Amino acid sequence: MAKRACLRYAIDKRSGCNEISAGVLAVYRLLQVLCFGLMFASGAVVRANNDQPLPNFIVIFCDDLGYADIGPFGAEGYQTPNLDRMAKEGMKFTDFYVGRSFCTPSRAALLTGCIPTRVGIGGNFGPRSTTGLNPDEMTIAEVLKQKNYATAIFGKWHLGHLPKFLPTNQGFDEFFGLPYSNDMWPFHPEQQRVHFPDLPLYEGDKIINPKVTPEIQKTLTRRLTERAVEFIDKNKEKPFFLYLPHPQPHVPLFASEKFLKKTKRGLFGDVLTEIDWSVGEILGALKRNKIDERTCVVFTSDNGPWLLYGNHAGSAKPLREGKGTNFEGGFRVPCLMRWPGRIPAGTVCREVCSTIDLLPTFARLAGAPLPKNKIDGKDIAPLMFQHPGAKSPHPVFYHYDGRNRLVALRSGKWKLMFPQSYGSPIPGKDGRPGKRVSKTIPLSLFDLEKDIGETTNVAEKYPEVVQRLMAAADAMRKDLGDGPKAGPGRRPIGR
Repeated sequence: MAKRACLRYAIDKRSGCNEISAGVLAVYRLLQVLCFGLMFASGAVVRANNDQPLPNFIVIFCDDLGYADIGPFGAEGYQTPNLDRMAKEGMKFTDFYVGRSFCTPSRAALLTGCIPTRVGIGGNFGPRSTTGLNPDEMTIAEVLKQKNYATAIFGKWHLGHLPKFLPTNQGFDEFFGLPYSNDMWPFHPEQQRVHFPDLPLYEGDKIINPKVTPEIQKTLTRRLTERAVEFIDKNKEKPFFLYLPHPQPHVPLFASEKFLKKTKRGLFGDVLTEIDWSVGEILGALKRNKIDERTCVVFTSDNGPWLLYGNHAGSAKPLREGKGTNFEGGFRVPCLMRWPGRIPAGTVCREVCSTIDLLPTFARLAGAPLPKNKIDGKDIAPLMFQHPGAKSPHPVFYHYDGRNRLVALRSGKWKLMFPQSYGSPIPGKDGRPGKRVSKTIPLSLFDLEKDIGETTNVAEKYPEVVQRLMAAADAMRKDLGDGPKAGPGRRPIGR
């Protein structure tokens, strides 16, 4: 009872924060941290008690949203008031990573809690792919189904479009959306080279529209949001997991009529304004159904911005490069988490976390068993709840590329990149891609605390750090292998 009273006191005091002095606020923050730490140590915020309902989980996953593309991370030319509100009422994660710097493997990492290479996934799936996420892997949805959660995905799947790989065979009760990226269609600007077929729209495991048109794409953000709100309304009395992977702002960009020509940033800004509206609708549904305080909402992106598309792409500033590269602009993404009464309001986490951590964290919070197969994610509840002394659960964080080569490691402030080539973009304009200039980088060590833009190689200055990270890389290669040479820890892709 004392722990509950302590938490309630912190929540009640928060409503009057604007009227109290800075000194009192500082004391309140300290008390808040102690309260959360006490509750965490006792398990009160880690699992539901018999008299406490299981928490709901919502993951809003944007496509190609860059590090600087929302207000809390420095967006310019448009406003994101609902995302600003999420940051004020929750936690901002500054060092949050995805599993890979492009679509399919990033989504596999999120849903399985694994480095994509561990589940056998290298590159993106397309309309003619015969592979997918192996049904033997457990997704977040399947983990939570063990505790009788209602589950749904509204948006872009991109983990295999053949029947055995569809969401309804991977733990989701409902699916409405696209099987892969919204540019994999006959209107692609490079159609003469890639020859994409028509883009279908799914309901469950059925195609309800075999030919998505530009007019239909304009309605998708709204329709996906409406379905998400309907799902929340329908399941307010039971625990649920809602996965909302928006197809936007991946090119081609589309926004509904209500949001067009509303920002100084052009169509990209219009698209982000509508996504922000969508976030507001989700938060509003939670409050209306009085389930705000038992729902954890995560907002993030699958990778960095597709800089090749110029003014139709976002920004990763101050990070280097973007989607498809192994620099910070490709892997590091904006992330916000909000859970009133659980995640302290207006806080910032600067520890290394990742999408692979969501599965084990949600599992522990719901009291659900983890998959029997090995996963790479770790429980980050201590960081979310500001448990005193909490640190990143990843002494080393590993980056593999689309050919399953170990290309980079992050350990604390240090990042080691192995020699590699990459394509640096000359941006295009108005939906047309630019060109890539091939460049190379030698073995490089970056101090991300002093050099977030990865501009200065300090490998020669700190040989002992390089040696330590090289040893960690060798240990990981013994598990997952490197490139075509698979290690014993690499499991088969679905075929």
